Amino acid sequence: MPDLMPAPGAAREAADAQRAATASTLPDAGRLRLMANAIRALSMDAIEHAQSGHPGLPLGMADVAATLFGRFIKADSQAPHWPDRDRFVLSAGHGSMLLYALLHLMGHADMSIEALKRFRKLGSPAAGHPEYGHATGIETTTGPLGQGLATAIGMAMAERIQAARFGAALADHRTWVLASDGDLMEGVSQEALTLAGRLGLGRLIVLFDDNDISIDGKISLVDATDQVARFQASGWHTIRVDGHDPEAISDAIAQAIADPRPSLVACRTVIGYGAPVKQGTPAAHSSPLGTKEVEGVRAHLGWTAGPFEIPADARAAWDAAAARARAPHPGWQKRLEASAQRAEFEASLAAGRPAGLDAAILAIKQRFAEQAPKLATRKASEAVLEALMPAVPELVTGSADLTSANFTKIEGFGPIAEGDFAGRYVYWGIREHAMAAAMNGMVLHGGIIPASGTFLAFSDYCRPALRLAALMGVGAIHVMTHDSIGLGEDGPTHQPVEHLAALRAIPNLLLLRPADPIETAECWQIAMAERERPSVLALCRQEVPALRRHAEVENLSYRGAYEIAAADGEAAATLFASGSEVSIALAARDTLQAAGVPVRVVSVPCFELFFEQDEAYIEAVIGRAPVKVAVEAAIRQGWDAIIGRRGRFVGMHGFGASAAPAELYEHFGITADAVAATVQAALKE
Repeated sequence: MPDLMPAPGAAREAADAQRAATASTLPDAGRLRLMANAIRALSMDAIEHAQSGHPGLPLGMADVAATLFGRFIKADSQAPHWPDRDRFVLSAGHGSMLLYALLHLMGHADMSIEALKRFRKLGSPAAGHPEYGHATGIETTTGPLGQGLATAIGMAMAERIQAARFGAALADHRTWVLASDGDLMEGVSQEALTLAGRLGLGRLIVLFDDNDISIDGKISLVDATDQVARFQASGWHTIRVDGHDPEAISDAIAQAIADPRPSLVACRTVIGYGAPVKQGTPAAHSSPLGTKEVEGVRAHLGWTAGPFEIPADARAAWDAAAARARAPHPGWQKRLEASAQRAEFEASLAAGRPAGLDAAILAIKQRFAEQAPKLATRKASEAVLEALMPAVPELVTGSADLTSANFTKIEGFGPIAEGDFAGRYVYWGIREHAMAAAMNGMVLHGGIIPASGTFLAFSDYCRPALRLAALMGVGAIHVMTHDSIGLGEDGPTHQPVEHLAALRAIPNLLLLRPADPIETAECWQIAMAERERPSVLALCRQEVPALRRHAEVENLSYRGAYEIAAADGEAAATLFASGSEVSIALAARDTLQAAGVPVRVVSVPCFELFFEQDEAYIEAVIGRAPVKVAVEAAIRQGWDAIIGRRGRFVGMHGFGASAAPAELYEHFGITADAVAATVQAALKE
C-alpha cells in the first residue's frame, strides 16, 4: 500500500476518535470484502446479461464503495428524498453498474433484481449511464466526464447555503464523488476543483479511481499530471490510499471527514480487479468480460452464488449497512418538527412556483408601465431582480466575472465566500463551464434557485451543462447578456449570431429574449416558475424603448408569441421579431402604414412556449397575411417554422464586425427602412 500522506495532528486525532466511537457497530474488513464482492458479482452478471457495459470500474472500486456505504454514508433508501441525506455522485457514469448494485443492495425498491436484469434495456431504470429521475438514489445524470464532479460542487455549495440559513440541525450532510482519470482530465474539472478550494467546501469528498488506465492504454500515454499535487495546489486536503484495503480506505475517509478543506482520496485500484487476463488493462474498461473471465473473477473472489443471487450473509451485511445509514433520519425528523423554521425550510424545498413571485413581478411591471423607461433589457433585468431578491429567499445570483456587465448583483445581498455562506451572490470567476454545472447541482440538491450570468457568446462554454439540465429537467436560470451585434465594438468574437438558434435547438430548454422592460419582467416570471426545465434570458446591451405601456396581470409572454401591434385593416404583411429587433419591426410598421400598407407586428420572446400552444392560437398569431418577415440580429435558422420557407428574413447571414451598435445595424441592413423595403419588394412580386 502506498504511504499515507500525514494529516494534521488534530484532524488525525478527531478521525481516530470517530472511528473508535463507532467501531463496534461497523462491518469489519472481512464483511466489507464480502459486501464489495456482492457489488462485483451483480455488476458482472448485469453486464454479461446485457452483453454491454463497463465492468472495469465496478470491479476496481467495489472495495471503496462498500467501505463508504458500509461505514460512512448517511442515506435512507426507505425515504430516499430525505433532505439531509448525503449526496453520492458517480461522476464516472460509465461505471453505472456499481451505482445500480449499490442502490439495490441498500434497499431501493425501484432498483430490483429484475431492473438489473434489464440493464441497458429500453425502459429500465438501470440505463447505460445514470439518469436522474429514473430511480431514487441517482442524484444527477452523469456520463459526460467531469460533469458529475462539477455538479457535485453545486450540491456542496447548496448544503452550506442551507446550513447558513437554517442551521446544522436541519442541514448537515456531505457530498461524495466517485471520479475517474477521465473526469479529472476534462477541463471542467480544473474549473470545479479551484472553485471548491477557494470556497473551502470541506464537506465535499472526492474518491478518485486512480487505476492508471484509459481506453487507449496507460495514463502515461496521454497525461503526466500529478493529480494529488494539482488538488493540493488549489487548497484541497489530499491523501493516497490502497483502494483494495478496507481499513486503509476507512482511515483515509475518516481523515477527510475531519479535515476542514475539501478532500481528494486517491484510491490506487486495479481496473477489472480479479479478471485473470483483462485486469489492469484497457480490455476491462468498456466491454463485457466474457464467460471465462467472469468465471476467473468468481474463482478469485471465492464467489459461488449463481447469477443475480446474493448469499444470505452478504445480504445481511448490506441490510445492516442500510440500517446504519438511515439511523440518523428519525432524529433529524424530530428536529425538523420542533424547529421554528420548519415551514420556511419546507417551503424552500417545494418544487412549485415561489410564493412571492407573482406579486413582485406585477409590482415591477406596474412601475415600468408608469415610468416607460428606455433601458437595455440587461438593466431592466437588474430592476426585476431588485424586486425578486427580497421576495424569493431561495434565489441566489452570480456572474462569471461579468458582474458589472450582467447586472446580477443586487445591493444589500452580499457574496458567498469561504466560511460565510449567508450571502446571496456567487463570484464564479471565469468558470462558465463549472458555473453551469454547479448551478445544476444547486437545483438538484434543493432549496436554491440559481440565476447566474455571462455573455450569450459564452453559452458555448456552458452548453454541456445546459444540455444536461434540459435532459434532467433542472430549472436553473442563465442570464446571458450582450445578445447580438448590438454589443458593438467588441466585435465578432463576442457577437453571438448563431447562438440563439443553437440554444433553441436544445429540447426542453427555454430561450427567452424580451423586447422591453415589461417583457423582461414577464420572462423572469416564466423562468422562475419553470422549475422543471432550464431557462436562458438573452438580454441586450443597448437601450431599447418601452413598447408595452400597460401592466396586465396576464403574462403575455407565457404564450411565446403574441400580437404586439395590430394592422389598420386586413394585414398585408406580418412582421415577427424578438428582443431588441421588435422596436425595429414596430418602426417599420409605422413607415408602411403611413404609406397605406396595413401591417401587424408579433413579438416572439420564446419559440419553445409558442409551439406548445394549441393549433388555433398558433395559426391566429401567425395569421394569413401574404407577406411574412422575420427580424432578428442573428441567423435565420429556426424562423422558417413561423414564416415558412417563402418568408423573408432581415438579419445576419454571417459573422459580425467591430463598430458602434447603430453603425453595425445600418451596415448589416437590420433597420426599419430595410424591413419596410423588404415588405414592399415582396408585395410587388
